[in-house]
Amino acid sequence: MYGKLPFYISIVTLFLLPLIVFYLIPQLGFFPFSPSLPPPISPSDERSDLDLLRRASSSSKPYSSHLSSNSRSPKIAFLFLTNTQLHFSPLWQSFFHSSKASPSSPRFNVYVHSSPSLNLTFRPSSVFYGRVIASKATYRASPTLISATRRLIAHAILHDPANQYFALVSQHCVPLHSFDYVYNSLFKSTSFDLTDDDKVSAKIGVKLRFRSYIEVLDQSKNHWKRYTARGRYAMEPEVPYEKFRVGSQFFIITRKHAYSVVRDRKLWAKFRVPCYWEYDCYPEEHYFPTLLDMEDPKGVTKYTLTRVNWTGTVEGHPYTYSASEVSPQLIHDLRKSNYSASYLFARKFAPNCLEPLMKIAISVIFQD
Repeated sequence: MYGKLPFYISIVTLFLLPLIVFYLIPQLGFFPFSPSLPPPISPSDERSDLDLLRRASSSSKPYSSHLSSNSRSPKIAFLFLTNTQLHFSPLWQSFFHSSKASPSSPRFNVYVHSSPSLNLTFRPSSVFYGRVIASKATYRASPTLISATRRLIAHAILHDPANQYFALVSQHCVPLHSFDYVYNSLFKSTSFDLTDDDKVSAKIGVKLRFRSYIEVLDQSKNHWKRYTARGRYAMEPEVPYEKFRVGSQFFIITRKHAYSVVRDRKLWAKFRVPCYWEYDCYPEEHYFPTLLDMEDPKGVTKYTLTRVNWTGTVEGHPYTYSASEVSPQLIHDLRKSNYSASYLFARKFAPNCLEPLMKIAISVIFQD
């Protein structure tokens, strides 16, 4: 009997081991990452990013969110996050050229974070020329997408103190209005944000307060699974479940909140931990909404200005529009919003949409 005991122990161990590895250890937050997921961020990448973020966070002070834009010459920093060619760069070029401001004093800056394997080249006359920042590889379901966004924001802070809004867009995003409409909506309009109850601004006709346009949801599909994607207790105590938020990957934030992003170390220490399960792991959709909602909940609108069609999604990707669907009616439909006067951008468009979009750019998209 006793001689068979080691044999029984071995059988029980072999039976329990898979349960321990795939259930108990992840729940305790010890399982590093699934073999199917990309590896963790390397220490060298972390060190170089930390140096960049420190320089950005110690640069000039952010402007007050209550100052009138009339006292400054503020700009919008457009942050392009891409792992492919910028197929819609001609459309964006036309968008920036639609501005009626003097070309010698543009009201925007452009920054591009691309895959290091890409050799993005632009003509000297392009607004994208010389705007590709030092970039690193990004992977889906990985905190590398957060790192890339933080790099873009840090570069924009350091490059120009006039950058007051930071608009993150992807290679699949397209504008739905002219540049002047976008600029005036963010900096001048007192009625663009339909959720804003600042009656003083509306009364005197001057925008006194600037908020960030970022989606913030306290409940969503698989909210609990998203929270525990790194382990049952991995986010505690810095991010308790009731403080965990979900939102869109693409946003427009103020300079004040851009500083919050480059200064943060506490929440990043949690969100940089790889998930142990690919599904429900979308760090870039969790980190920014959680950080800004915890730090300044009244300073965010809790909705995005980038229209996304989530019907007919495929493996977590939104619906992709094809060339045959592009029309003036589509543009007008995509603009409609219950939270603002209009959406400013939309995604996701297939590369073959460029030609039909260019055909209606002047007559429809840039006609506000």
